[in-house]
Amino acid sequence: MFVGNLSFDTTSNELEQLFAAAGEVVKVVLPTDRETGRPRGFGFVEFASDEAAEAAISKFHNFEHRGRNLRVNEAEERPQGAPGGAGFGRSFGAPDQGRRPPRPKGSRRNIRGRKRGL
Repeated sequence: MFVGNLSFDTTSNELEQLFAAAGEVVKVVLPTDRETGRPRGFGFVEFASDEAAEAAISKFHNFEHRGRNLRVNEAEERPQGAPGGAGFGRSFGAPDQGRRPPRPKGSRRNIRGRKRGL
């Protein structure tokens, strides 16, 4: 299950205890920011059964926790070719798709000067 709109102070143990009311929790993951190490405000909860997951959606969607209304729904697979959410522009490793080559760095005067010096 995807759990969004979490308080940044929420711990995985706290989330596991909360969702245990819906059924047996197998795993809780709270991704953290690479640079700061702080939680990113969302997480994933894995249940032992589909029935427990459906119960969690009905019980905890829009549930107020730490002053925030949780968003709980079924987690979706990430689309292929979009590592880390690189959805804007092109994905890493994707071929250029009709794009112009990058412009050379520096002013035109320097480029002309280099051409004359050859």
